[in-house]
Order: sequence, then C-alpha cells, then structure tokens
Amino acid sequence: MKAAEFFDPRVDAYINKSATFAQPILEHLRKLFHKGCPQVEEAIKWSMPFFTYKGQLFGHIAGFKQHCSFGLIGSHNRSLTKAKFEQKDGMGIVGKITSLDDLPSDKEMLQLIREAAVFVDEGGKTMARTKKAAKPVPEVPAEFAVALKKNKTAQKVFKDFSPSAQREYIEWIDEAKREETKQKRIVQAVEQIAEGKQRNWKYHNL
Repeated sequence: MKAAEFFDPRVDAYINKSATFAQPILEHLRKLFHKGCPQVEEAIKWSMPFFTYKGQLFGHIAGFKQHCSFGLIGSHNRSLTKAKFEQKDGMGIVGKITSLDDLPSDKEMLQLIREAAVFVDEGGKTMARTKKAAKPVPEVPAEFAVALKKNKTAQKVFKDFSPSAQREYIEWIDEAKREETKQKRIVQAVEQIAEGKQRNWKYHNL
C-alpha cells in the first residue's frame, strides 16, 4: 500500500498520459526509487516526475515519444554511475530506455539509489551551486579620483560604498561621450556621494 505522504497523484497522471511503451518502465522506475529509499517524496518539476529526499532533489524519471530516462542528481553521480554503467545516448544515467530490458538489474539499480541516499545522509549536497565571482570594481577615472580627493567626505563615503555602488558611479561617468558631460557628471557624483547617496538613490525607497 502506498504511503500517501510520499506519493504525488500528479506522477500517476504523468505516467497514465505517457506513451503505452513508457508506462510500465516509468512505473517500475518509480517503484525502485521508493524501494531503494523509502523516505523519498515525489513532485513534478520542469514538467516531469522528480524525487526528493531530505529536502534535496534526488532523482527523476521521464517519458518521451520514443524512450524513457532515469537520473540521479548531484555530485554522487560522478563517482557512482560511470563506473557501473556504460553511458549511452540520451538524458539520464543509463541512456535511452525503450523497454525494461534496457535497464540494469534491479539489484544494481537499487544499489545505485541506496548509495545516493547515503550520500545525502552523510551531508552531501545534490544541488550545490557554485558562487559567482564578484565583478571587480573598474578603475576610477583619473579626473573622478582627483575630485574625490578634494572632498574628504565624498572620498570616505565612496570608499565605504559596496563594489556594486562604486561601479554604478564609475560606469556612469565613463559612459559620457563628451568631455563636458563627463565633467558635469563628476561634479554631480561628488555632491551626491558627499551626502551619502548612491547613484540611483531616488529609486531605492520606491
């Protein structure tokens, strides 16, 4: 009997709407997920069935016009899958699945799912995001640097601004095509900075 809290009726609907050849494959893969990791929960994400475990995306199944796919998400895939299965064409771990005969044995599949669960149990992150490096602050234009130096308050405030706030002023000044426009922007920037205002301060409290 299904434990209702671990099953999502939308997955039933997905399988029922899939191609006839795909239905037994998807149902079998679904059972393997629940057998290999009894606490796994179901969801629909990106228009296909996904499985989550302890709040992390854990794996997926999908049915297409001519094949199905099975996948486990995360860095554990690199150490578990390629050593066990020959990678084929298509999405997922075992390539394109057109019949149950294309799948490794249930024993191998369950081992893969259980090892993935252990990965999560031990604190592994299946969806670790790489932090983007912050953009470096562009070089302060010489005329702007001189103007800031003449106004100690503006110089200190500008120094305390975040890199993005500094970048907004620098890019605004650099974008000036005419020297006259550039000088006007420098004067305006120094005045605003001395008052503690960022480049688009008018919009910050909207």
